[in-house]
Amino acid sequence: MSTYNGGEYLAEQLQSIADQTHQDWRVIISDDGSSDNTLTIARQFQLKWGSDRLQIRQGPQQGFCLNFLSMACDATIYADFYAFSDQDDVWMADKLERAIAYFNDNNESQLPRAYGSRTQIVDEALNPVGFSPEFTLPRSFRNALVQSIAGGNTMMFNQAAKSLMEQAGLQKVVAHDWWLYQLVKGAGGIFYYDPKPALFYRQHTHSVIGANTSLKARIERIFFVFNDRFKIWNNLNYTALCNNRHLLTKDNQDVLDVFGKFRGAKLKDRIRLLEVCGLYRQTWRGTLSLWLATIINKI
Repeated sequence: MSTYNGGEYLAEQLQSIADQTHQDWRVIISDDGSSDNTLTIARQFQLKWGSDRLQIRQGPQQGFCLNFLSMACDATIYADFYAFSDQDDVWMADKLERAIAYFNDNNESQLPRAYGSRTQIVDEALNPVGFSPEFTLPRSFRNALVQSIAGGNTMMFNQAAKSLMEQAGLQKVVAHDWWLYQLVKGAGGIFYYDPKPALFYRQHTHSVIGANTSLKARIERIFFVFNDRFKIWNNLNYTALCNNRHLLTKDNQDVLDVFGKFRGAKLKDRIRLLEVCGLYRQTWRGTLSLWLATIINKI
């Protein structure tokens, strides 16, 4: 769990972990320099649960992504499975049980495997607002290059996936969840997307990342293409993947190479190479924005 000035909702999130039907867990909180009562609340739960169940450490104070990666890349943290947790959500009681059941039913321990799900979007008072999109297209490296499909707050992954992140090390990427999706699929692993929501995803004025389901958010994502945001994101992730191409399968190394060529090509070649590369997003709106970004050279 990455925390930063999350005292307003932290107790509810921690209590939802305590209320899980699966009880074999421990929590590591990496705090990024909170100035509110976040650490006070965390220490209260540590006293209640014991330091063996709740560890508190100091984060790198370079943003939420590196805070999460500082834990995911730490080889001294070892468990059967790992889950990212935000500080302000509320987990459904069977969140861990359902994810672990998936892993136990698909127990190839050497294969990098990750799990993510939809979310029930709620307001500050936990009143239902809607659901995150349900994605139905295949989860692949060709998709992962241009889209993150599940929030980190829903994700669980096995030791083989964590070993990938450890080998990659602390990279400057857009987000820890997108990076996990790219690494797992790039290395030939499995990413399972559960269409059933696993948590209440709270939207409030201090949310670091929103649910991006409103009309306003969809319009803003289109403008990301025009203001270079999408291109900047791709620059970061592409560089990190190139730094770790040895972790990718040969086929996905080839896809990454075509992706690099296509980003710097002339218009007619970009359109051709986009088809050769086989990139796609999970919705028609996303695919439309991908083609738009290709045409105006903003990818």
